Amino acid sequence: MSYDPGALHAALSAAVGDDSALIADLRVAFMESAARQIDLLGRARCDANWELAAWRLKGLAASFGLTALMALADEAAEAAPGDPRVLRRLHAALAGLQQG
Repeated sequence: MSYDPGALHAALSAAVGDDSALIADLRVAFMESAARQIDLLGRARCDANWELAAWRLKGLAASFGLTALMALADEAAEAAPGDPRVLRRLHAALAGLQQG
């Protein structure tokens, strides 16, 4: 599954136009929020906390049209809390988006 950092930039540009400072600020806010949800997933020890963080991540991804990240968040919601494979994939996806 590919995580295109250009998709995030395109979504931000569509929302705010050509204001590069605002795009940069929104990008930082998105990345911080996504990282926070992935951190919460990593610390979750019960199904409820794990699912809540996965659903929040999915909602965040949906807000920016990042369908690959949405699918991965769905996969996380179905996995067991602390699933290392899912966490590795989420960290890789976030790193891929960070490159843009």
